[in-house]
Formats: sequence, structure tokens, C-alpha cells
Amino acid sequence: MKKANLEIIYRDEYLVAINKPHGLLVHRSEYSGIADEYAVQKLRDMLGMYVYPCHRIDRKTGGVLLFALNEEANRFMQQQFAANQIKKKYIAIVRGYTEDSGIIDYPLTNFKGKTQEAITNFRTIKKTELDIPFGKFETSRYSLVEIMPQTGRMHQIRKHFAHIMHPIIGDRPHGCNKQNRLFKERWNMNTMMLHALELEFIHPITKKEIVITAELQSEFNRVLEIMGWS
Repeated sequence: MKKANLEIIYRDEYLVAINKPHGLLVHRSEYSGIADEYAVQKLRDMLGMYVYPCHRIDRKTGGVLLFALNEEANRFMQQQFAANQIKKKYIAIVRGYTEDSGIIDYPLTNFKGKTQEAITNFRTIKKTELDIPFGKFETSRYSLVEIMPQTGRMHQIRKHFAHIMHPIIGDRPHGCNKQNRLFKERWNMNTMMLHALELEFIHPITKKEIVITAELQSEFNRVLEIMGWS
């Protein structure tokens, strides 16, 4: 059976971006584990040329993933990401009612034991209360949030929302196992509800402002319908 091609959402002679499916690893790494396929490999095979991943998003996260097509463009983009000059926007479905807006300023420790500054901004788009008992509560509450991270630490958004007691639905291991079980048993859903919606940056060659947006994928849209937000 032929595997589906990646969805290309932006391309010029220097850069290409895809709408990465949930569950696809960006590339091999010491932290990622083993997989049958990787975004780098699939895109390289599709284009018939070498590609340079400018950044990474979690395996479980879908959405905008940017690649450079030569070393010069890659070097410039890497510098922008390292300096937190790229504007990133995510969307997520989380447990509970979040504040209308907020800033999560909570340092995170990486795999090497180094603690780093980590800041995440968010605003709440919608809230809902489903007539589904959960634990000691008679109903289940959820929020749809737009997220703008200022820094780019590993699993930052996932860890930050777990820290404020509003874990992302479908997140393992940072989320709520009981909520994840509810979604699996009731709706056969085990996709993490985190989507990299938008990247905004300065083009490495033309120096023009570029905005790339990735549409929500099918499972995310299905959960929006379950929530009554469609």
C-alpha cells in the first residue's frame, strides 16, 4: 500500500514547509525513539533533494514544520529560531476552564539536567461544558486556547499547561491519564490536541516577512465537533 505524501503548504527555491501529521517524527535523534518513517526522509524522497529541518515539533504535534533547501538558508533560519525571533502560534484543547489570557513563566529542565527560562503566552478562544460525568464532577469542562511561546524548550507547551493544571488532551506523559482514557474509550481518540498553527519570520534571502499557516487536521476537527465548536 502506497503511503500518503506530505502536505506542502509553502515552497520557494530556498524554503519548504509541510503540515506535519500528528505522530510523525521529524528526524532520528537520541530522544525520539525508533520509527518506520521520518518527515525529513519523506520530504527528501518527495522532492528528490536534500532538505534541512530548521526546527522541530514533537512527534505527537501536528502543523507547520519548516525546512531549508540549502545550507545558507538553513543557517539564517537556525539563527532566527535560536534567538527566539520567530513568531509561533499553536492551538490546543485542554482540560478545564483556562483564564481568558495569561503568561506561564516557569523554568524547565532539559534531558541534560540544565534548567532554562521558559515563557508561554496564551489566550482562551472558547470554553465548553459537556454533560459527561468525570471523577467527582457531574460534567466535563474544556477550553480551546491559542498559544504563543516566547521560548522554544522541549515539550514546553505540554509541560506548561500541565503545570497550571490544564493538561492538553491526548498528551502522554504530561497530560491526564484519566482524561486520555475517557477520550479513547468514548470517542476512540488518542491524538494529542496540539497543533502548530502558524510561523512568522523574515525570509533568509528576500528579507520579506513570511507567514505560513497550517490547517487543522481531521482528528482535531473531529474533537472540535465533539466540543460543539465546529
